[in-house]
Order: sequence, then C-alpha cells, then structure tokens
Amino acid sequence: MNCKTALTIVSMFVFSYTNAQQTNSPKFGKGLFNLIGKDSTWSMNMGARVQFLATAEWDSNKEGLYNPSSSMLVRRARLKFDGFVLSPKLKYKLELGLSNKDISGASEHTGNAPRYILDAVVKWNFHQNFELWFGQTKLPGNRERVISSANMQLVDRSLLNKRFNIDRDMGLQLRHHFNLSDKFIVREAFSFAQGEGRNVTEGNLGGHQYTARLEFLPFGNFQSGGDYKGGDLKREQTPKLAIGTSYDFNNNAVKNRSNQGSYMVNDIGYYETNITTIFADAMFKYKGFSFMGEYAYRDAKDPIAKNSDGTPTGDVVQVGSGLNLQSGYLFAKNWEVTGRYTNIALDKNITGKGIENQYTLGLSKYIVGHKLKVQTDVSYLDIPTDRNQLMYRLQVDIHF
Repeated sequence: MNCKTALTIVSMFVFSYTNAQQTNSPKFGKGLFNLIGKDSTWSMNMGARVQFLATAEWDSNKEGLYNPSSSMLVRRARLKFDGFVLSPKLKYKLELGLSNKDISGASEHTGNAPRYILDAVVKWNFHQNFELWFGQTKLPGNRERVISSANMQLVDRSLLNKRFNIDRDMGLQLRHHFNLSDKFIVREAFSFAQGEGRNVTEGNLGGHQYTARLEFLPFGNFQSGGDYKGGDLKREQTPKLAIGTSYDFNNNAVKNRSNQGSYMVNDIGYYETNITTIFADAMFKYKGFSFMGEYAYRDAKDPIAKNSDGTPTGDVVQVGSGLNLQSGYLFAKNWEVTGRYTNIALDKNITGKGIENQYTLGLSKYIVGHKLKVQTDVSYLDIPTDRNQLMYRLQVDIHF
C-alpha cells in the first residue's frame, strides 16, 4: 500500500466517523471531532484547512506593465491531529500537507518521495514550566515563520521569511517560561536539530544545528496567543508587547540557506561551511491596531562553495540581511487594512544579487476570525538592478 492510498483510506474513515457523530462535533473552527478515551488516558482532536489562491503578476518598467501571467491553485490543504497520551502533560501534534505546494521539494535526501509530514512532535511537560519537545516541527526562529499559515495577516509571509527563515527540522527542543513580575513574562527555547530541514530520510550531512530564542512580554500574555497570530482580532484593551531574538548556528551546513535552500554539491560530495543566522522581532497590539517588525542577518565562515582543488562550484551561501515592517488596523465588522514594507539586502559581492524592496497593501474580511476569511493584497517589488514586478493576490481560507 503506497502513501497516497493510506492517506485516502484514513481520510475516508475519519470523515465517515465524524458523519456518524454529528451531534458530538465541535463548534466550527474547533476541529472536525474531539475524542477522549473512556478511561481519560488519551485524546485526539482532528482539524482540516484549505487555502484557495489566485495570483496575477506583471513585469514593470518605465513604459508600464508587460509580460502578464496568472495562476489559481490550492495553496495549502492540511489535516492536523493533536491531543494527549496518558496525561495532559504529554501532548502530541501531527500535521499532514496534501497540496502540491505542501509536499514539494523532494530529493534523493527525502527518498524522492512527496513530503507529506509537516509536524510530528511530542511535547512533555516534565517539570513545572519546563517542556521537552521531540520530533519534527518548527524551530524557534523568526516570529513570522512560527505564526501558522492559518493565522496570517496578509495572503502570505514576507520576502524576509522566504530568504532567511529556518523552518522545520528534526530534533529536540527544551522550552521554559517564568515571571519577572505579576505581568512580565520571559520565555526561553533551545533546540538541537539535524540541520537538514524536514523529511530527510538519508541521514545527516555535515554537522548539526543549534538554535536559542529569548522572548520578553512586559505587559503579560496576549489574548488567545495573539503574539503569534496576525492582526488584533481580539482588540486588546490594554497594550500588549512581545519582543524576541533568536540565534541559530548550523555547523558544517551543506545548504545555501542554512537548513533551507539548495544543496551545495562539489567534486567530492558536498561543500560544508558554518552558517549563522540572527533574528530580532517584535509584536504590538492595542484596540485593533497591530504592528510586527523583524530583522534577519545571515553570515557564513566561507560563503563561496569550492571543489577540493579550491575552484568555485558556482554555489554560494545567501548571506546578507532583511527587514520587515508590517502594520494593520481592524475596523468595524472585522475589516482590516494592512501595509507591509520589506527590504532584502544580500551581499552583492558574494551572491551577485542586489537590494530588493517590496511594498504590500492588503485588505482582509474576517468572517469567523482566522477560521473563515477572505484576503487580498497587491505588492510592488522594486529591484534596482533587475526588472520590477507587480503582483495581485486573492485568497480564501476555511479551517475546520
């Protein structure tokens, strides 16, 4: 039985079961079903979500727009399972991606198979405020990446995230939080990972990846975890602020964006170099107003990939920096206007790429919060050394 057949059977079983248990189904947006064992030693909540995306793009110069293109696709289609086993202190999460975008990126290192698994992680609250995570999940990197694609303020994440994020990996994470005062909260996260990205099946290349993150919430927790959700849908009645910073070190990395990007192949196998990525970010919300800012910086010990004789292979580490500033206001009847500015400044002497500036204006209608929404945005990408681009997007999200 191949993976697609297995997924089909599982899906048919789940939907048949939920159809037979309609009277016990949760409220919309809270999952398809919620099971608890008779002896209360386990639970399972299943959710499903889909994003439908339409995009139109044009190249741009002083004479106007030209070279139009368009596409329509299922951007994301996912199933999520979570719950606890034996004790509420031992939780798990499994998330599967079914769309072409979700499962793309197969290579010899993923067994040349679709990458269905997004998250497969166990979380153990073993002592007071300490949690130990084991499995594949998002690393504690930049805030925008950790925010779920289900909870974004605009149609998609920024160019900073596309160029610099460290995404998911397989390994261990230790997380902890404590209070400096009644309201002031500090969170710490430490990660030890394989350093190859998600769904690698052929073993580890190079060294391992080490990540540390520190967060400060001086005015207390946001409502409903709002420091990791786009927009101020809860209309915070008192100012809420979260400030975070992350440091990531990938020892002997073999990809050109740490654990992301392309493998750097040379005449004896793979080129290895130490890659460091630093993030600083903030989230602020108050009475419908929201602001999120991020800065990213990547460097490498020797960013130019070489063969054994010292000749360049043509691959280089994408070193440089990025800045993303994003702000929105939620009006009456849950209409939100959002603006975003993103600057990417890769090292031109090494990467051959210059500065990119992208300006985005978005409009969102939250019908049932982030669970059912329609979002649209228009972006202008300004590249001084290349052709500019105009992009329009329309997306519909539905999350059970």
